[in-house]
Amino acid sequence: MEQLTFQVPHMDCPAEEQLIRMQLAERTGIRRMEFDLPGRTLLITHSDDAALIERLLIELNLGAVLVGRTEVAAIEATDESDLQRRVLITVLVINAALFVIELITGLIAQSMGLIADSLDMLADAIVYGLSLYAVGRAASHKQQVAKISGYFQLCLGILGMAEVVRRFLGAGDEPGFMLMIGISLLALSGNAASLFVLQRARSQEVHMKASWIFTSNDVLVNIGVIIAGVLVFLTGSHLPDLVIGSVVFAMVCYGAFRILRMAR
Repeated sequence: MEQLTFQVPHMDCPAEEQLIRMQLAERTGIRRMEFDLPGRTLLITHSDDAALIERLLIELNLGAVLVGRTEVAAIEATDESDLQRRVLITVLVINAALFVIELITGLIAQSMGLIADSLDMLADAIVYGLSLYAVGRAASHKQQVAKISGYFQLCLGILGMAEVVRRFLGAGDEPGFMLMIGISLLALSGNAASLFVLQRARSQEVHMKASWIFTSNDVLVNIGVIIAGVLVFLTGSHLPDLVIGSVVFAMVCYGAFRILRMAR
């Protein structure tokens, strides 16, 4: 039995963890995976092909680098299916609900920042949904759904960028900064709740170290929209909203490309 240590620089939120779990779901020789998101570290205990595991991780383009290999005592595989389902259902519901809330209020407030953030929530919900669907199913099912979801997400991102350009050229009114700030605070709370649920689930697994997840891209996006709302209020301009919207739509498109690469 061998333990591989990977540094994964771009593994900074639970969505990346789920992508890795999905990517390695078919490797029956993997006995244990330990994720340290703050430390960007992944430990894999296995009796599989180390080179293949490394290649599968590299394919995700998260910057995974094998930094250590250690012989360890044999262990039994841990059945985490029920726990994973409960956790994934919880965070899926949170992200899906926030997607609907942010999308509706974003349209009402005419805020591209909120609309973009809602699509970022949708992107996370897609990742969690794919992970939930993949539990106990063959890779072919996972890949088919991943492709459909990836293309759907990419279309949304492109349409969002087109709308940003349209508004930048003069169409659209000043967004409602109060809704931007208020709903972003709600979304921030939702992301914190998701991280808390994931962290609690991790601490209940005897083979995983409890680690405090202190940052994620979603939290940064929420803070960005809040700052944009404040700047809209102070300047009376819609440009801060368009800037944060552009950034988040770009993130949504990047996430779509990553899902599509994984589904190949």
